[in-house]
Amino acid sequence: MHITSLPSKYGIGDFGPEAYKFADFLKAGGQNYWQVLPLNQTTLLKGHSPYSAVSAFAGDPLLISPDLLYQDGLLRKADLSDVPRFGSDAVDYAKASSYKGTLLDAAFARFKSSPKPADYEVFLRDSHAWLEPFAVFTAARRHFRGKLWCDWPTALRDRKAAALESITQELSDSIERERFLQYVFYRQYLALKRYCNEQGIQVTGDVPIYVAYDSADVWSHPDLFKLTRDKRPHFVAGVPPDYFSKTGQLWGNPVYDWKQLEETRFAWWVQRMKHNLTLFDFVRIHHFRRFVAYWEVPASHKTAMKGKWVQAPHDSFFRELFRQIPFGAIFAEDLGYITADVREVVAKYNFPRMVVLHFAFDGDPARNPYMPHNYVENLIVYTGTHDNNTTRGWFEKDIKPQTRRNLFGYLGHKVSASQVSWELMRVAMGSVAKIAILPMQDVLGLRAAARMNLPAKPEGNWRWRMRSGQTTGPLAEKLRKLTAAYGRV
Repeated sequence: MHITSLPSKYGIGDFGPEAYKFADFLKAGGQNYWQVLPLNQTTLLKGHSPYSAVSAFAGDPLLISPDLLYQDGLLRKADLSDVPRFGSDAVDYAKASSYKGTLLDAAFARFKSSPKPADYEVFLRDSHAWLEPFAVFTAARRHFRGKLWCDWPTALRDRKAAALESITQELSDSIERERFLQYVFYRQYLALKRYCNEQGIQVTGDVPIYVAYDSADVWSHPDLFKLTRDKRPHFVAGVPPDYFSKTGQLWGNPVYDWKQLEETRFAWWVQRMKHNLTLFDFVRIHHFRRFVAYWEVPASHKTAMKGKWVQAPHDSFFRELFRQIPFGAIFAEDLGYITADVREVVAKYNFPRMVVLHFAFDGDPARNPYMPHNYVENLIVYTGTHDNNTTRGWFEKDIKPQTRRNLFGYLGHKVSASQVSWELMRVAMGSVAKIAILPMQDVLGLRAAARMNLPAKPEGNWRWRMRSGQTTGPLAEKLRKLTAAYGRV
C-alpha cells in the first residue's frame, strides 16, 4: 500500500500518525514487509504517477505530515485550525496540493527565522549531488510558469555557468525552500522507516526504470539520454502491444544512452541505487527487462506499436553495480514480454523475481509460470499489483468463464466474490515463494473502485485511499492466523 493511500484529514496519506498506526497493524497482523510505490515528487501533467516524477532522488512534499511539522514547532495550532473538507476514499491532488502548499510555506517561513538544526547542514552536504540540481530546476520551473526546460533561455537550458549563477542568485529564496522541503521529507520518512524496522517490518521500495523528460535528472544529465541537438527527446520509452493495451503503451520517457552511461561506469545509476538502498530495506526494479533490452519508439509516433527492441549492456552494468554494492537487496519485476535473455540475466545474478496470481488460471496449468505448483523458492508472489484490478474486482469484472472454472478447479471448490480475495491470499501464503505480498485492497476485500492504476489510462489513477478505522484488531488477528498457518510470521 502506497503512502498516499493512508487515511488523513489533509486529503492525502502522509508520514504522520496514520502511517505509524498502519505499521502497528502490520506488526499485529504478523507481517514482515510493507511495500510502497516510488516516493518521488509527482506532477499534475503526468496524472501524479509516481512512475513519472520530476526527480529520481527528491521526495514528494505532499507526503510531509502537517501533524509532525506541528510537533517540531514549524506549524502552530492556528495554521491547522481551518482544514478543508476532503473526501475519504480518493486523493484530490489539486485541493491537497493547494492546502498543503500553504502549510509548507508557513513552515518554511518559521524555519528561516529559527536557528538551523545541526542535521540540516549534514543533509545539505550529503545530498548535494542531487539536491542542488533539483532545487535549482524546481525553482526555475516555477519561475518560468511550468515551461518545459528545453524552452527556457538557451544558456540556462544548456546549464552554462553564468546562467546557473544568475538564476541561483535571483531565485535564492525559492531554491532554499526546496532544500528545506527535502530535508523535512527525508527527516520524517526516515523516522517512519526506523519505527517500521523496530517493529520487525522491512520497507520495500520501487525504482522505476525511467525518469520523466521534464525532470531535474534529464536537465542536469542530458548526455545520459537520447536527445536531439535542442535537447528534446529523440526516442521515447514504451511497451509493445500486450495484455493491458492492444496498441502498446507509449510512456513518453526519454530512453537512456547506454553507451554514454557505460563510459561513466554507470555513475548516475549506481548513485541512484545507493540512494534507494539507504531508503529501503529491499528494492524492486520496475520493468527490469529494460536493463536487458528496451522498447524504443521515435518521439514523433502517436502509439508504441512501431517501436523496436534495443539491447542494453546488462552484464557491464550489473558487474559494476555489484562491485560497488556487493549485497544490494534487489528483486526484479519481470512481468510482461519476457525472453530467454532476460531469464538468463535474472538467473545469473540470482535475482528474486515476481509472479502474479491473477495470471495463473489461463492456459496450460502444467506450463503457466504463474501457477503455484510451478513456483521455485526464489520468487515473490503477489495476488495482484498496483497495475491489476483488486482481486474482487478481477473476479467480478475481468475474468472469462473458463478462467473462473479453472480457478474453482484449482481451489477445489467454488467461492463467492466476497471470499475470493482471501482465497487467493491463502494460495499465495501456501506457496513455496520466499515472500508473499498482498495489496491492502485484497486484505480489505474491496471491489474494482479501489483499483490503484489502470495502465494506458492517463487520468484518474493513483487516487485510492483507505478509510480511517478499516485496520481493525479482528482484521489483524485474521491476517496473523493466515500468515502463521503457513509459517510466515
